[in-house]
Amino acid sequence: MLALTGFSIILIFLILIISKKMSVITALVLVPVVLGLVAGFTGKELGDFALGGLKQVAPTGILLMFAVLYFATMLDAGLFDPVIAFIINLVKGDPLKVIIGTAILTMIVHLDGDGTATFMIVISAFLPIYKELKINRLVLTSIVALSVGPMHLVPWSGTSARAISTLNTDATHIFNPNIPAIVGGIIWVLFVAWYFGKKERKRLGIIDFKYNHHTNLTEQQSKLRRPKMLLINALLTFTLVFLLIKGWVPAAALFVVFSMIALLLNYPVLADQQKVLKGHGTNIFMVSGMIFAAGIFSGILSGSGMIESMANSLVSLIPQRHANFLPMITAITSLPASILFTPDAYYFGVVPILSETATQFGINPLEIGRAALLGQMTVGFPISPLTASTFLLIGLAEVDLGDHQKHTFFWAWGTTIVMTLAAIFSGSISL
Repeated sequence: MLALTGFSIILIFLILIISKKMSVITALVLVPVVLGLVAGFTGKELGDFALGGLKQVAPTGILLMFAVLYFATMLDAGLFDPVIAFIINLVKGDPLKVIIGTAILTMIVHLDGDGTATFMIVISAFLPIYKELKINRLVLTSIVALSVGPMHLVPWSGTSARAISTLNTDATHIFNPNIPAIVGGIIWVLFVAWYFGKKERKRLGIIDFKYNHHTNLTEQQSKLRRPKMLLINALLTFTLVFLLIKGWVPAAALFVVFSMIALLLNYPVLADQQKVLKGHGTNIFMVSGMIFAAGIFSGILSGSGMIESMANSLVSLIPQRHANFLPMITAITSLPASILFTPDAYYFGVVPILSETATQFGINPLEIGRAALLGQMTVGFPISPLTASTFLLIGLAEVDLGDHQKHTFFWAWGTTIVMTLAAIFSGSISL
């Protein structure tokens, strides 16, 4: 019953947001609450589950709220104007070069394994370019989402760390065998970027022009530009990113402090500060609001035991005579599993069950870990409603979650399938 309720919640949620029958933030809250009541949980129980989920996402919600404010302030002040002008003039208005460049930059930036930082840096730099060239913003979110996927298998990412700790192993036995799969994934993503680029070039053509950001600003935007603060803002942003990578200070606290410093330095006049806050208030609320709504969603699924029941029911579906296919099945289903399970629920709940099952059938349990990493919250995390950074990605790019999922899902699954084939041929997982 619990498993059925859990699957129903996920399915109804996806149907509602993809068909646009309900907003994401509304569906995240109401679907698990209503079905939880139907399943027999009391309001008090659901409230406790929801509160537990809210406590877990609170630091992330605060981080994203002030991260959006910080980068919005930097965009208003004009920090990225020279970079944008340089890139647009370099690619000479060619959408194909812009999209491939987006993929390559995303992969480089994501070498640190931090999805939140990657999305903030890449989207802040490229969104104005996509707007200027009129490239579909869904292409931007798709390419960024796809590009972080193979790179997220690095052993220092949170997802890989979970797999390594669950299986009591090390990066040598989990990461190294998957290197051919990662290479395969990178090649696939660059192919998709080329494909999207060809389509956008055909639709838009190559725009031959010299970009001058001063001629593309509204009167309000011009008043908020602070060209004399360029070096100070660059130094401030570099310091922020450096501290984020080092992890010496909690990220949420960093962004609260640095966003206030950025506001004060660039807009010491209170009226100007208020213009910036009002101008970005809606976006800040939508991003942070969806994080807290997602906390309620995952809190009810986890606290009620639905996720655990869903995991057990999925494992029970595998017939014994097909047990040798378990690593491959794990790999192929790992991407869709990102929609169903949080990384903690999957790697600490599902993977132990699958690895124990593999052991009983004489299969190396480490293959389950390698297979899971080919999609579950690696390739899959930027399309999952259960991860906070997904909402940062779509919030910064100003696109709808349902549209982003429809545009990205099957290309992302393609990444997982290509990586699975590479893993099988290289011997990382058996067939």
